[in-house]
Amino acid sequence: MTAPAASAPETHDGEWLRVHPASPFVRGWVALAAIGFFFGRDFFERMLQGRPLLEEGFAGRIPWLLAGGGTVLLIAVLGFILTWYFTRYQVAGGYVRVNTGFLFRQQRQARLDRVQAIDIVQPLLARIFGLAELKFEVADAGESAVRLAYLRMDDARQLRATILARAAGVVQDPERPEEAPPEAPEFPVLSVPPSRLVGSLLLSEQSFFVVLGGVASVVLSAVTDNRGFYLYLIPAALGLAATYWSSFNKGYNFTAAISPDGIRLRYGLLDTQAQTLPPGRIQALRVAQPPFWRIFGWYRIQVNVAGYGAAGSNGETASRTTLLPVGKLADVMSMLSLVLPDPGTPEPGSVFTAGLTGLDSDGGFVTTPRRARFLAPLGWRRNGYTATATALLIRSGRWWRQLVVVPHQRTQSMALHQGPLARRFGVADLVLHTTAGPVSPRLIQAGVEEARTLFDEQSTRARLARKRQTSEQWLAQVAPATPAVEPGTAAIQPDPSQPVESAPTPDTPKRQEGQQHG
Repeated sequence: MTAPAASAPETHDGEWLRVHPASPFVRGWVALAAIGFFFGRDFFERMLQGRPLLEEGFAGRIPWLLAGGGTVLLIAVLGFILTWYFTRYQVAGGYVRVNTGFLFRQQRQARLDRVQAIDIVQPLLARIFGLAELKFEVADAGESAVRLAYLRMDDARQLRATILARAAGVVQDPERPEEAPPEAPEFPVLSVPPSRLVGSLLLSEQSFFVVLGGVASVVLSAVTDNRGFYLYLIPAALGLAATYWSSFNKGYNFTAAISPDGIRLRYGLLDTQAQTLPPGRIQALRVAQPPFWRIFGWYRIQVNVAGYGAAGSNGETASRTTLLPVGKLADVMSMLSLVLPDPGTPEPGSVFTAGLTGLDSDGGFVTTPRRARFLAPLGWRRNGYTATATALLIRSGRWWRQLVVVPHQRTQSMALHQGPLARRFGVADLVLHTTAGPVSPRLIQAGVEEARTLFDEQSTRARLARKRQTSEQWLAQVAPATPAVEPGTAAIQPDPSQPVESAPTPDTPKRQEGQQHG
């Protein structure tokens, strides 16, 4: 089924345009269903029970129910029509503006050169009608997200291409100023097969704790002869099932590609989403490996993106801040190559592989001094840092491995933390502040002198990196510094000399890695 045909929106600069006429009905179908249920509940119950509709006592209520339901439905439909009529958008003068409301008017606008990411979202009902929501974020933790719901899918993609082109600083053809820019081509980089996604969920931390709780319940039931302990497993099992479904639904058919307008991510089973992250907009990145994932050499990548906010606020934000739900080491290196096209070191493979799997001074990392090994008996050889010309790398965790990467120009501020026990062992923590998100860069238990030296050096590196960023338009920032990468290769490759705990599995996809364009 497709939506009624609507004329494609014009692209004349400064013209106000409307969303698709079916938009308020797609958004408000729950209200229509609630009205129908409230006024038609008695009808449905009598039909299911086989009772006559004109039964004495009920026949007199039918006219009132029809009149009341019809009136409320008419008011709702009229409100939908007015909402559609007064919702307009405009792309002009370096801004995108959206006007909404017929009683309480509101205008939202965002500078195109401050756009951090653009998403095309298709809930299930919108997919049925061939519609999509266009949503893009600017740099203030999600409060200024501008949403256009709904446009025809082709129109949403064209508008996204127009906004990305202007945000990038693409110069329009002066001979054809009214011509809309074409959608940028893309080159596939990787995909996550469903079997690997299911395996990652079964080997997740939640599964471990539920199994541990099940074993504890069985033991307690056997010892105390009380079967009531099994009841505690019911809410845990329901919660785990809901978490599994949410993660599978949002991570299904995950694909990543590179295009001239940024990194493109697509995922979703029922509700699909297509993200576009312009190059250089990622503020911080974390590569994590839970203990059971080490069996298959799997990793997860999460990022901080200005405008997305903290990942813990809701499930949607958590999925939007996931750059790779589960992948092999080669997949991780490919995504790192897209986020950091210039790694800032002549040996990126050895440095990043040491950050993921190394110990002690592998890859040039400075770790926790031996005198503080009693504070972290398992992790002191892993906790450490190193800096390249373009980013600061912080690794931690012996069992739950993590590698945090912060581009120098994205360091907003820093702080040194030292408690009484840390003072006793001569160590301190260095915290880097970036935008809100799932990644919290923190160097754990570094030597006091090393932490102070890093504090001063990182301040200088961040200041110089920001000075080199002379334009808000990402095309001007990225193009001069982006090295040429041949298709089928990545700028960062795993170091073959480092031991990598990655067993081959039959679900490994055949990857095609793309070329980074400026």
